[in-house]
Amino acid sequence: MWNNTLQTFVISIMTAVGLSLSACNGAQQDIEPDTSSDDTTATETVQSSPTPEQDMDGATVAQSSPVKYDVASWDSSSERSVSINELDKIQAVYGKVVNSDENSLDYASNPATKYRFMDTDAPYLDLIDSEKYLELGWYYANPTDSDAEKALSKAHAKKSHQLAQQLMGADGAKVVTEMLNGQIIKNKTIGGQKIELAKCEFYSCMLVFNKSGEQQVDAS
Repeated sequence: MWNNTLQTFVISIMTAVGLSLSACNGAQQDIEPDTSSDDTTATETVQSSPTPEQDMDGATVAQSSPVKYDVASWDSSSERSVSINELDKIQAVYGKVVNSDENSLDYASNPATKYRFMDTDAPYLDLIDSEKYLELGWYYANPTDSDAEKALSKAHAKKSHQLAQQLMGADGAKVVTEMLNGQIIKNKTIGGQKIELAKCEFYSCMLVFNKSGEQQVDAS
């Protein structure tokens, strides 16, 4: 009687263990990840990535060319012919004044008059005149600008090159050439004029003269 009961008990335990193992195997099969969809997604992501010639929207990026200034072909003169205070002669080099602003500020935030030689929607060419400073300012083209913008930038630089020569002689041409090549000049007397700042960067060229530092032209 006891043996039959024990045998029945053992058989029941073995049956329960077998059912538990079958359930575990079934659960593992149910949660086994499906990697086929991930592989497909990864492949699609790589294929849809933009090529180096495209931006993030898939548009082709325009090729840009550097702005070149043919300074060697521009007229050169070794003689100073204009004083820093001869505003009419200075303006004549830049051309016709389109408009002026008498409530402007100079390099050091002093009251000044700004003379514009271009329309407001065009690459600018300005003179800023105050009691202490004279500032030449013009648009410095970027390689990504249009051909028209680059052409105007070059024309402005050429006029400034000419004006700098009239104010400083041959040294003026060198100063503008150095500016266009990325050099910065601060607090130096060159060609009889005291330069507070001369530089071209961030779409802008500025050549600032301190009027009090002008040296008289040698009459001989």
